[in-house]
Amino acid sequence: MTTARSRYLLALGVSLLTVLFLLFGYGALGIVGDGDRDAMYLLAPAVALVVAVATRFRAGGMAAALAAASLTTVVAGVVAVVLIATDREEASLIDVVGISGMYAVLFAVAAFLFTRVRASGA
Repeated sequence: MTTARSRYLLALGVSLLTVLFLLFGYGALGIVGDGDRDAMYLLAPAVALVVAVATRFRAGGMAAALAAASLTTVVAGVVAVVLIATDREEASLIDVVGISGMYAVLFAVAAFLFTRVRASGA
C-alpha cells in the first residue's frame, strides 16, 4: 500500500524529470531548428513554477500547475508548427508535433499523478 507521501514524491519526481528532459532536449538538440525559437517551450516550466508557488506546492495546486504546463506545451507546439509552415524553417513538422506531444503528455501524466495524491487525502 502506498502512502500519500510516496505518491506525492513519485508525482514530483515525474514532474522534475520531465522538466529536466525538456531542458536537455532544448539545450542539446533544439526542437524547432536553429535560433532561439525553442525558448517558447521554456514557458511550460515557468508557468508550472508560478502556479506551484502560488498554491504552496499542495497536491491540488501541483496538478493544476502541471496541467497548465501541459497546455502551454501544446500552445508552444502549435506556434512552432505555424512557424515551420509559414517561415519554411528547417525542421521536420512530424518531429515538432511528436516532441511537443511527448512533453505535453509527460506533463499531463505528472498532473494525473498529483490528482491521485489529492484523491488519497493528502
